[in-house]
Amino acid sequence: MSKQTYYTAVGHFKRRINSHGQSYPVIIINQMEYCVDIQEMALWTALNWRLLDLSQIEAEYHKLDQDCAIPALRTLEDCLGRLCTRGLVASGTGATDFEALYDLLGGLYVVPLSESLPLRVAAFLKLTVLRGIPVAKARELFRRDRPSEQEAQVMALSRQALLSTAELIKCAELGVRDVSTDEKLMDVLYNDDTTTSDNIPDMMLVAKSREYVTAAVANLYLRKQIIFQRV
Repeated sequence: MSKQTYYTAVGHFKRRINSHGQSYPVIIINQMEYCVDIQEMALWTALNWRLLDLSQIEAEYHKLDQDCAIPALRTLEDCLGRLCTRGLVASGTGATDFEALYDLLGGLYVVPLSESLPLRVAAFLKLTVLRGIPVAKARELFRRDRPSEQEAQVMALSRQALLSTAELIKCAELGVRDVSTDEKLMDVLYNDDTTTSDNIPDMMLVAKSREYVTAAVANLYLRKQIIFQRV
């Protein structure tokens, strides 16, 4: 049986200035900076705010290559593998599209962009500077929309604590609305001897809320309301 695999970018982009006044890109994940070369930055950019399979990645990368003439330092597959190994890109595989999507998102942590002005500014600059999107169009993309009930709950919980998609699913299963302190968070998510941050994605595989929470997280990401982080 053939399997589906999806990829997406992790972290957020910033520009740094070296001692010679030259700018260079870095990807920030959990407050750690990762330097990337031009090819890696282009591929990461192609995946940012997208959930793509390999053929779709090739198409998006080709568009950027046509615009920017990206140096071919390595094959696309090798570059993608290097980004996955470094944790700058995540992948998920499954027998169906949804299973692959959950495998991709279950262990990633959700960060609402609306709660972080620096992140929104960095994201805005990436659209206008790296992708060449007109400022007026970028403003339209960042205009806040009206989320669904499920999306609003994901955002409300994610503003209280750094939660993975699987942890958000468990909150939905238990009807939890308050994880505003470490004590409340641990009592809700890890109040037994078996659940850990490593195995909670597997434990939520049979959760009734898995599909709608995963869909809510994916939709918020595609609408540029959140980014993903690792811990």
